[in-house]
Amino acid sequence: MFSGIVETTAQVVGLTPEGGNLHISLTCPFAHELKIDQSVSHNGVCLTVVEIKGDVYTVTAIKETLEKSNLGLLKVGYWVNLERSMLLNGRLDGHIVQGHVDQTATCIEKRSSDGSWYYTFQYIFDREKAAQGYITVEKGSVTVNGVSLTVVNSLNDRFSVAIIPYTYENTNFQHIEEGSTVNIEFDIIGKYISRMIHVTRDIVYIS
Repeated sequence: MFSGIVETTAQVVGLTPEGGNLHISLTCPFAHELKIDQSVSHNGVCLTVVEIKGDVYTVTAIKETLEKSNLGLLKVGYWVNLERSMLLNGRLDGHIVQGHVDQTATCIEKRSSDGSWYYTFQYIFDREKAAQGYITVEKGSVTVNGVSLTVVNSLNDRFSVAIIPYTYENTNFQHIEEGSTVNIEFDIIGKYISRMIHVTRDIVYIS
């Protein structure tokens, strides 16, 4: 479980395909603090550490993960947002994030405004999935590349977010441009509420 508060960015230093899987090697400031089998969020995707060598560690992404996220688009030199799993005795500064990316979205607009930046992302809208909570709501929470953000201008197939200078400088948002692909995870609370509503309706209908 994560909170969507990125700790640092890591640079990809190696990509090794193996069957349908991809071993991703990265370097980051706290690599020496990691442990084998530890869960770390990479652009919002929960992956397990499988190897550590000095300041470089390796995680493995399976075929499904590569197809549903932007990790399959990584190249050596790219920067990835990192967050280690939450501590139960810590503050929840963002929102509840599972590290299970729902789908990708495309940046269709990036504009600066008085020192901050506004990004608009568009994604494939599926009415059936939307009924299950795979949507955004105005002022609600959404995770973009592992970053917990507040939604503005929520529409069926797109939404916007505002990025303050600190977030811009300390995440890979500084590398996101129009046309970039990002990972999004919709709010898990919204998914559960939508599911419970539909189950309740089905029970009433059957009764």
